Amino acid sequence: MNEVVLYDYWRSSASYRVRIALNLLKIDYRAVPVNLLEGAHKTPDYLALNPQGLVPTLVIDGKILTQSLAIIEYLAELRPECGLLPGDSADRQHVRALAYAVAMDIHPICNLHVVSHLMTLTEKADAREEWMKHFIAAGLGQLEAMIGEAGGAFSFGDAPTMADLCLVPQVYNARRWGADITHFKRIIDIDARCAELPAFQAAHPDRVKP
Repeated sequence: MNEVVLYDYWRSSASYRVRIALNLLKIDYRAVPVNLLEGAHKTPDYLALNPQGLVPTLVIDGKILTQSLAIIEYLAELRPECGLLPGDSADRQHVRALAYAVAMDIHPICNLHVVSHLMTLTEKADAREEWMKHFIAAGLGQLEAMIGEAGGAFSFGDAPTMADLCLVPQVYNARRWGADITHFKRIIDIDARCAELPAFQAAHPDRVKP
């Protein structure tokens, strides 16, 4: 098998998701840091690899893969026994809906380039923090309702799925920015269970920070 290479940034939510997936599937990889704060994602070499200039990029099986959820779904199809996506089509739709609620509704409007542009439009010193707190808390509140009172230790069932791979990095961001999530009991419980698993522990930003 060719070397698996992950181009990532330690604090990127999207990269964090893929690190967890690779760890859960026990796929060894070499990490190549892409420092977003220094503009490494805008260099010609990186843009040749990923024309969007985003992280992560995964090189696996001789292929260059981009977009975190597309990468995770590729990995889930390679190893269907891993359970990142359920076998039943209705259950897969539900897990995707939970994952997309984070990756497509919360994450994009809280991304680095969006918030950087926000700061050019206002002179409020605390605009960045207020923006993050508002959209992260609102989005996680909606996710809490989507997860509901369904049984199981995780977002769907008793094993981690793609939904949890999206949830955990977003909870990390919520705490980083000081969003109030104390009343989201299901989310806090799920995050705590994930934190007990080695695959999640090894992917944590504090563990991979350069």
